[in-house]
Amino acid sequence: MARRLFPRAWINKSFYFQARISFVRVKYLFLTWLTVFVGGWVVYVQYSNYTELCRGHECKNAICDKYRRGIIDGSACSSLCDKDTLYLGRCLSTSPNHQVYTGGWGDVDGVIRCRVGEVLHYELGEEPEPRREAAVFDKPTRGTSVKKFREMVFNHFKSKLGEQANLASLVTKILTVADGNKDGHVSLPEARSAWALLQLDEVLLGLLLQDRGHTPRLLGFCGDLYVTERVPYGPLYGLSLPWPLEAWVPSQARRSMDQWFTPSWPRKAKISMGLLELVEDIFHGNYGSFLMCDLSADHFGYTDRHDLRLTDPRAIVSEDAFRRTMRALHCEKDDDCVLGPDCRTSCNMAQRRCREEVTQPNLAKACGALRDYLLRGAPSELREELERQLYACMALRGSAGQMDMEHSLILNNLKALLWRQISHTKDS
Repeated sequence: MARRLFPRAWINKSFYFQARISFVRVKYLFLTWLTVFVGGWVVYVQYSNYTELCRGHECKNAICDKYRRGIIDGSACSSLCDKDTLYLGRCLSTSPNHQVYTGGWGDVDGVIRCRVGEVLHYELGEEPEPRREAAVFDKPTRGTSVKKFREMVFNHFKSKLGEQANLASLVTKILTVADGNKDGHVSLPEARSAWALLQLDEVLLGLLLQDRGHTPRLLGFCGDLYVTERVPYGPLYGLSLPWPLEAWVPSQARRSMDQWFTPSWPRKAKISMGLLELVEDIFHGNYGSFLMCDLSADHFGYTDRHDLRLTDPRAIVSEDAFRRTMRALHCEKDDDCVLGPDCRTSCNMAQRRCREEVTQPNLAKACGALRDYLLRGAPSELREELERQLYACMALRGSAGQMDMEHSLILNNLKALLWRQISHTKDS
């Protein structure tokens, strides 16, 4: 009887194993198909995003077409369009309308920025609609004299910066920059390029601050495409996390993680002094006062010598422009009176209008941005005094103009404290 049952049991067991193997094969086949499908979708989405964000070829083609037609000219036009010695490298764009690329110009590493027309509508999987190109190269018109162009530039600066004593010298400086071929004359195509550049606030502010070494130098331009020095290290601090993790990391843990990959403390002290000097220079500077309305670490970088650079001048606005903006705002509460992440005033409830005076000066905001950066790894004998000064700095309220003495005293004390620690090191 046992002999008769053995073959039947063996057959049942063999059938079970065959069914099990078939199930495993189907399971792995499904998982393989799912992996290929998801991977292909991710690649497709990333490629679609890349092709929409990174349109440097469109910008170059449009600029070079206008250059060859004699509409625009500038110091970078020939290298970009004729000699191909200025080339676009890696795409850094975060907006389809503002193209940003690394680039090389001979032996110099730079960053190339340009504007493209507005994207009217775009859905994933569809062809983008034609771009609406802004007419930025129609001024000055043919027949405009250099004197008239100088007057145009002067009035533009006055509208941006308010009444300032040094505007005439700034106009002369801009006309020197506009003379791309350095022949002593500003041609009509060069003037059109310069005028288009001056409509970009980041270019104007970058030119105002580059003499003091706070922003990357402008290397050249063609139309509203321009090239600046490349800042080798940036952002100032921070750790980039994959987007699924961003929402799950507590803010306190994220603040600590942001400080993991930073230079040694003496080098951080030198970089921090650069930020304090920037605050000092834009407080009653040569062309008026400016407000720092976005102190995100992404807007700052530093060089091989650990000198701070403001890589995105759009983080700064003139005090005159800020006051005009606040005057025009209606409000129901204080939170309605905000410009950028870091510039705010209070609401006059009786008039339903925003007040013009900022509630926190640049120095207090800078100290808040530097607190964790400087305190982490600070020498033990310095930490208590450094923390005390930083918190006193962060407690400043009102505009700097209302507290000149206190503002200057805190700024000088903090700079002196840092300088004493690094003046004897090679990092100074």
